[in-house]
Amino acid sequence: MAKRKRRISKHLFNGLLVRLAAVAAAIACAVIIVSTNRDCSEKEAELSEIQSKIDSYEAQNSELQRVLDSDDMSEYMEKVAAEERGYAYPDERRFYDTSRD
Repeated sequence: MAKRKRRISKHLFNGLLVRLAAVAAAIACAVIIVSTNRDCSEKEAELSEIQSKIDSYEAQNSELQRVLDSDDMSEYMEKVAAEERGYAYPDERRFYDTSRD
């Protein structure tokens, strides 16, 4: 009878280990799935940000290509001087809105 109790207790112990291992594997899979979904959403946000930058650069490139294709470089130089460098003609007056600072 002692052997029978030993076999039963051994069998129960092995079944319990299998169940615990299965539960641990299921929890690990759930954690991995949640982590992967979070990473995917972060990467999709990065992709949309990069795509918007690409669109902006393509618009700039098309504008620059249009200027290069036209033979009037003085118009482009005036635009850059006025908008990006802050230059003005000697008789030109510029007014700046300082209330939005």
